[in-house]
Amino acid sequence: MYSGRILVSIALLAASSAIAQSYPAKPVRIIIPFTSGAAADTVARLIAPKLTDAMGQPIVIENRPGAGGVLAADLVAKSAPDGYTLMMGSPGPLTINPVLLSKVPYDPARDFAPITLVAIVPSILLVNPSLPAKTVKELIALAKAKAGQLNFASAGNGSVPHLTGELFKLSAGIEAVHVPYKGSAPAITDMLGGRVSFFFDNIASGMPYVKSEKLRGLAVTSTSRSKLVPELPTMIEAGVPGFEAASWSALVAPAGTPEAIVTRLHAEVVKAVRQPEIGDRLRGLGTEVVANTPGEFNAFMTAERAKWAKVIKSARITVE
Repeated sequence: MYSGRILVSIALLAASSAIAQSYPAKPVRIIIPFTSGAAADTVARLIAPKLTDAMGQPIVIENRPGAGGVLAADLVAKSAPDGYTLMMGSPGPLTINPVLLSKVPYDPARDFAPITLVAIVPSILLVNPSLPAKTVKELIALAKAKAGQLNFASAGNGSVPHLTGELFKLSAGIEAVHVPYKGSAPAITDMLGGRVSFFFDNIASGMPYVKSEKLRGLAVTSTSRSKLVPELPTMIEAGVPGFEAASWSALVAPAGTPEAIVTRLHAEVVKAVRQPEIGDRLRGLGTEVVANTPGEFNAFMTAERAKWAKVIKSARITVE
């Protein structure tokens, strides 16, 4: 009986080795759930040439925007699990939409094989200089003194900036009115005009306003300080225990993709992002390289879904 099991194991190992050696035999598509220029798109286009060189086949970037990333995620989830259709995903399609939306045609925990969390993009907590709050503690005190009178901007209902603002309210025990915008640009415009109290913006887009002193940065939402604004504390350092929130870019394949292919893709992506020229360009955009293991990435997504589910339920967030 044992010899039979050993023979089966040897056969599986041989088959896995053969798959790894022959893959890829044709171009590989990386589907982006958003338009060109989005963070996931930028990350994918930076590493694609390195992957093409390493794997000997073209890595083709294909933008499939729509329904907050649902269309692209559904396409990849239902693609053949052969390593030729991948997705550079983000919080929306992989951890937020399945909780936020009443019906999603895929299950991110069941329908994807995690490859790696490539990089994260922390946010920066911004306030207008006219607001009498120079620290996170002062902002919290002000919000409590003026219960329900402060407001905060977001890039849209259910977006990462929206949920981050709601997480802040929940963690700090404050009230503030959510003001959704159609993207970060109009939110920044109203921040500059003093019509909005605070905004958790992408660190890359928010940082120039802090450097020019048009807006005041209070903290970053990562667990460690950003090299772009090392003078700013993390939210945890600023007095909000356990606070962490960020956008991110991560590579997934359809569930059932052979382990050998997942292992190969993981190794090549890690090698690509750890090359100095790629890492430096990502860090210059406010992006922090992670490149963790499939198991670590899976655990990260599980924790993210639980965190945002709690926020969405507590804030009673719905999207029509």
